[in-house]
Amino acid sequence: MSLLDILISPAAAQAAAPAPSPLPSFILMGVVFLAMYFMMIRPQMKRAKEHRELLSKLQKGDEVITSGGIAGRIEDLGESFVTVEVADRVTIKVQRGAVTAVLPKGTLKSA
Repeated sequence: MSLLDILISPAAAQAAAPAPSPLPSFILMGVVFLAMYFMMIRPQMKRAKEHRELLSKLQKGDEVITSGGIAGRIEDLGESFVTVEVADRVTIKVQRGAVTAVLPKGTLKSA
């Protein structure tokens, strides 16, 4: 008889607890994934779709704001770039994706 047999009876050591079911873990992971999808991924995809639509509808003469905060009027549209007039005879060329918002007509005149 060893010291271990005195502390733990051999019958108690052989009786193992049944293995827990993995089903609750999978259900919890599924719930967490669905929460992440509806709270983070889906709204981001919706914003990206709205931005693509905004960029596809740009026209010459639209008043826009760029991602850098520059407000101006579109003078020329290219495939990748947009020329924006920010003051009288002062134009800058920015990437088309840098346009973040289209302002209502006459906004720049009133500012």
